[in-house]
Amino acid sequence: MTAHVLHNLPAEPNRFIGRARDVAELSALVREERVVTLSGVGGIGKTRLSLRVAARAVPWFADGVWLVELGRVGDPALVAGELAGVLGVHEELPGHLLDGLRVRLREAGALIVLDNCEHLVECCAELVAGLLADCPDLRFLLTSREPLRIPGELVWRVPPLELPDARHPDAESVLLFVERALAAGARGVSDNMDDIARLCRALDGLPLALELAAARTSLLSPGRIADRIGDRFRLLTTGDRCAPARQRTLLATVEWSHDLLKPKERVLLRRLSVFAGLFDLEPAERVCADGGILRRAELLDLLAGLVDKSLVLHDGAAGRYRLLETIRQYAADRLTEAGEADRLRDRHLRTVCEEMERCHEGGSLDHRMPWPERFAYFARGRGLLDDCRVAVDRAVESGDAATGLRLARAALAVMALRGDLRECVGWHERLLAMDLSQVPPDLVAVAKGALAYGLELGDELRRAEELIVQAVEEQKRHPYTHWLGITYGVALTVFFRTGQSEKALRYLEELEAAATAHDDLFNLATVRIAQLNLALFHGRLRHAQRRGEEALALARRSGHPWTQARALTHLAAVAEAAGDLEAAMAHHVAALPLLEGLDNGVELARCRAQTGRVAVGLRDYAAARDHVAAALELSRQAGQRRGIIRALMALSALAQAQDDLEGAVLAGSAATALRESIGQFGTPGRVQELLTLAGARLGEGRVTLLWARGMEWPTEQVVRRVLGGEGGRMPLPALRPGALHGALTAREREIATLLARGLSNRVIGEELVISPATVARHIANIMDKMGFASRSQIAVWAAGREVETGRT
Repeated sequence: MTAHVLHNLPAEPNRFIGRARDVAELSALVREERVVTLSGVGGIGKTRLSLRVAARAVPWFADGVWLVELGRVGDPALVAGELAGVLGVHEELPGHLLDGLRVRLREAGALIVLDNCEHLVECCAELVAGLLADCPDLRFLLTSREPLRIPGELVWRVPPLELPDARHPDAESVLLFVERALAAGARGVSDNMDDIARLCRALDGLPLALELAAARTSLLSPGRIADRIGDRFRLLTTGDRCAPARQRTLLATVEWSHDLLKPKERVLLRRLSVFAGLFDLEPAERVCADGGILRRAELLDLLAGLVDKSLVLHDGAAGRYRLLETIRQYAADRLTEAGEADRLRDRHLRTVCEEMERCHEGGSLDHRMPWPERFAYFARGRGLLDDCRVAVDRAVESGDAATGLRLARAALAVMALRGDLRECVGWHERLLAMDLSQVPPDLVAVAKGALAYGLELGDELRRAEELIVQAVEEQKRHPYTHWLGITYGVALTVFFRTGQSEKALRYLEELEAAATAHDDLFNLATVRIAQLNLALFHGRLRHAQRRGEEALALARRSGHPWTQARALTHLAAVAEAAGDLEAAMAHHVAALPLLEGLDNGVELARCRAQTGRVAVGLRDYAAARDHVAAALELSRQAGQRRGIIRALMALSALAQAQDDLEGAVLAGSAATALRESIGQFGTPGRVQELLTLAGARLGEGRVTLLWARGMEWPTEQVVRRVLGGEGGRMPLPALRPGALHGALTAREREIATLLARGLSNRVIGEELVISPATVARHIANIMDKMGFASRSQIAVWAAGREVETGRT
């Protein structure tokens, strides 16, 4: 497994010059203050300073320093998703992404750097304030042209670089200009120190302005640059006199730098503004070249010219380009002024769609290609996410639903590999709400299947069923594609979950026939896994084993690690059901490196938890601890409460196997509390068996108190208690005087007994012929009398009473 990286900070593109006192002061502040905001005008150097401070802070934050770049994010609703993406948090249920972030960060000693917050101030303020309240060890370092104005925020105004004077001719601004001018190829720079000092003062020590000016020194002397800057400032006096002087200075500098470009360089710069993130030469050629003003053959030289002039940044290692956000915004305004915005954004939409489709086809469809080459397509597709967002926005804005749906379809396949579908499913929902009368019906059908998949994950089964039936039946009218196979797979899940086994079996037969006829290895493996699950459910273990082996053989033929990992983990489940724990362990261990290579934290956490449970059965407690701890951490990082529940249940089994019944009850209780937080009520049979055993050995009162403590404690505290070796009898408070069985009325005792059976308020009301609201009031009374905090505590207590009654 690769080493755990504790930051995602980029390497510095060149030497950091000056601001030694600023860096020292801020380095101390980020350790003392909960939230520090670097505020100042664009171009003042907020981002570069924050990254320098963040890099120095890495050793001080055990859970890492994480950069979230917001300059390319236009929709406030995506801010939390950007943070989640950096941290590897996946949305577990629609609309609950913040819950996942809280799970990830609650106990984390981490520094989050939010860069370029100014256009998203309100949502950033809400996000930061909420996380600060729930995560006591979390720190924020922000850059913004205006403060968030939240409690506890320390606003640090970023000053310009020091200006030269008679006592300090080598001020920071001078050193920066000279260093960058030498890097640009200027000669004899040090012969013009008086002109350089004049230029630095004229530019007010703004780093971006100095760097843009330095980029011109290969053509113009510092004196001539200073003269031209002065002319530009005089022209600006007729502009917005209310704007801060430094803001006018920056605008003048960028505009001056733009005016010095050759005409074709100006055209290219404004057209490049449609790219939201990193871009390659080929897409830039397809979007920006038109055969008229700009020819494709000359684009590389023009782009190199913009790089030389510091208006476009080039990552030499990756061979990709990007625009600074300040430059991109300026160039976008020029694009609008030129009347080219709509045409270029439409080209960008088509190009991003074609690029994402190429990534999908290269990664998913050709199973003869070696996996490393295929994975490179998936990695490239992930790098297009920023451009996908603006492209989908353009599709909605322009009414081009067909291209938007093609893009979303390809993105779904690319993003699914990592287990992160939240945003892509949202694109489908937006696009399906458009006028679809001119969109091919099979494309609409695939989109409905994708949306149904997202709805099923969020437990919206009724709506998912309606969409999935439409999706399958429409696609059946068209020539087979692997998308139909995938849609069938979603339908199987929906129908099995809703108890419609006959319909599920019919679809399973149709999928098997179609996938076989078209040699669709991926979906044939899906068929075999579904057949395995059916056989396992009915106790036909040998049949399940055969189906699993066939699935694994198909997966290996397809060369896709995700399919192989699925087949292996299902074979492990069959082996575990058959009592062959050695084989189950071997299958899980074989699946782990496949999932690690895919960077799919959600499925890796699931496999780790299952492996830990099997290790408990093999009495390899050291391995079990490692796997369970890894599963908990992966699920916490991904914000997956279901994953934490699985790991807690494995932890409970580990504690029970080591005769730590108190730890087992605590872990089972914590898992139940998380289940209730996502709307799953009732106590699983495994937990009921544990409580029966614990009640017999520890006593009913002790178990009730342990259960209450597990429901209340943070998950991390329960884990520390069980994994941290704090065995033995825990000091717990006694039951309240009112917590006596006789304190309840006959109706309340009746309801408590039904709660122990895992019944909902509605079902209890139907059985007792009372309303659900009346049931809720009775439950509230029971909690008050017994001193309980949840219905699960009532259920456990009532189950214990039944056990005691049975024994007597």
